[in-house]
Amino acid sequence: MSTPSSAPSGASVTRQPYGRTADGQDVELFILTNASGMRVDVITYGATIVRLFTPDRDGRSADVVLGYDTLAGYEAGSCFFGATIGRFGNRIAGGRFTLNGETYELPINQVVEGRPCQLHGGPEGFHRQIWKATPRTGDGVAAVEMKHFSPDGHMGYPGNVSVTVIYRLLADNTLEVEFAGETDAPTPLNLTQHTYFNLGGPAAKPIVDHMVQIAAARYLAVDAGLIPEGPPAPVAATPFDFTAPHAVGERINEPGDQLARGEGYDHCWALDGVGGEMHPCAVAHDPASGRRLEVTTTEPGVQFYTGNHLPPEGEPGKSGVRYLPRTGFCLETQRFPDSPNRPDFPDTVALPGKPWRSRTRFKFTADE
Repeated sequence: MSTPSSAPSGASVTRQPYGRTADGQDVELFILTNASGMRVDVITYGATIVRLFTPDRDGRSADVVLGYDTLAGYEAGSCFFGATIGRFGNRIAGGRFTLNGETYELPINQVVEGRPCQLHGGPEGFHRQIWKATPRTGDGVAAVEMKHFSPDGHMGYPGNVSVTVIYRLLADNTLEVEFAGETDAPTPLNLTQHTYFNLGGPAAKPIVDHMVQIAAARYLAVDAGLIPEGPPAPVAATPFDFTAPHAVGERINEPGDQLARGEGYDHCWALDGVGGEMHPCAVAHDPASGRRLEVTTTEPGVQFYTGNHLPPEGEPGKSGVRYLPRTGFCLETQRFPDSPNRPDFPDTVALPGKPWRSRTRFKFTADE
């Protein structure tokens, strides 16, 4: 049974069961819609975006995010489709860091070229947790607020942490994602949203023809383990220069160690804007459908990932579709990878009495 709530403006939130996890926990689905007919579906497992419908240039609405048809798919999957990531998005080299003179060992869940790391908060990170949710409507906004408590020591991190993510679907077809975190002890915190987009629709084609522009004159080159190997480097005269729009596939197969290591783009760009203030991040456009995605954020970096590591045989997805490499892209707004081991990078340590905050907006439009 579904429970809708709505405002006179046409914004609504519908709440309904989504299933039960293998260990018996109930999961709920929240369907956010606005007066324009845009729709975003979010589940409490991993605070995950499972569907996002937005119109093309002809007004035809389609789901533009990768995912699974069932809860079991999200439980079994390892691609982080649509998930909220934490405590620490991206990689921490060696699965360890030192904070205030104490070294913390983290569970390893990725090894690249023989080099271990912890990826996206570990094997039981926030993407594997059940979040508590409350629907919200008002002022033309459909929203759901989700909360999670992470105890001291979970996945190796110090401190008890309470985190909140609010998904807001605005009247102008903008999805706003707001994160907040509070802790009782210093701890690294780097929350991000890991949706894979394909603006052409249900991953019908690779995203190599999508045009992308990133508001960044610098990016982080990586070593063989995909860990940043130095300070931000200029993108000028490299395949990483997206200061003007380029097709994803235009230079993705050019020779060079950086593209080879990521098997394409899997790097963090250091955005030109000031961290903590809302600033431009990226624009993606699908010429075939006319759909356009504009991203703005308070974060200093964005991980642009082109789905290179999806299985060669395809990841089983929605409606029998198999997601091949490069059939989706991510724009993960965040602090820099491996920051707990890099004092020269923007600080990621959350402190008691000082709430951690982040905000990103994904605005969807279409060509006239």
